[in-house]
Amino acid sequence: MVDHRPVVVGADGSAWSLQAVDWAVDAAVRYGVRLRIVHAFREKERQAEHVPGRPPAESPESLVSVASERASRRARGLKVTTRLMPLAPEAALTAESREARVVVVGHRGRGRLASSLLGSVGRGVAARAHCPVVVVRGRAANIAGRNRLVCLGIGNRMPGTGAAAFAFEEAALRGGHIAAVHAWLCTSAEARERHGLLSECRAAHERRAKELFDEVLTEQVRTRPRLEVHHRTVEGAPGTVLTAASMTADLLVVGARRRKTPFGPHLGSVGHTVLHHALCPVAVVPEG
Repeated sequence: MVDHRPVVVGADGSAWSLQAVDWAVDAAVRYGVRLRIVHAFREKERQAEHVPGRPPAESPESLVSVASERASRRARGLKVTTRLMPLAPEAALTAESREARVVVVGHRGRGRLASSLLGSVGRGVAARAHCPVVVVRGRAANIAGRNRLVCLGIGNRMPGTGAAAFAFEEAALRGGHIAAVHAWLCTSAEARERHGLLSECRAAHERRAKELFDEVLTEQVRTRPRLEVHHRTVEGAPGTVLTAASMTADLLVVGARRRKTPFGPHLGSVGHTVLHHALCPVAVVPEG
């Protein structure tokens, strides 16, 4: 079945969101679907941004107009629509994710928290969205897709294969290949308690890694047999290992293992780490 759902991108007028618009345009072209540019705003906050003696802040209409014109210049013929939503940005983009193929956001915003490593909107949408969320971050060459490599993180408890399917589709559409990476840590305590020797502990982790690759990748490899796939098992903290792997990737894909807390859904430590430190765009794919 052909998926005609649009690519949705959040635009707030910041340089990071315009970078996200560019990435979203390219994604919409790859998928052959339309692009929807969303600007969400809280009226009270917009009014508070106006300081006497300074020019008024851009209107929501002007912000989406600038983003729309930029998208149309980047891809002539691409169908671009815009939507203004008087909601908190996180709530608006989460709602949009119900009918989107992918939601794209910049890794920072234009508000008072713009200097943080990852804007609260990107983090919140990645934790709550109903479709894959791409946070556009990293070095210019990686964002531009010059490496033709999609990196897929394989966790110990992969709840599904949604992340693998997304990664394989991206690699195929880009004419690239897949690096499937599994990281593991073998502590001295684990070696003593379970295996006796550190070498045996490592061998056990290697066997488990092979099982994980088979579980997660077999169906995708069968569907796309011509796609080049490389397996890598690395000893180390998963977030750190995947951040290092992102150095040569155009996209890092991880499955969403969301934890429910009194404050709402939150991503696990691996997702949190790569969203803050990866050197390429990161796709967080909900599983199950």
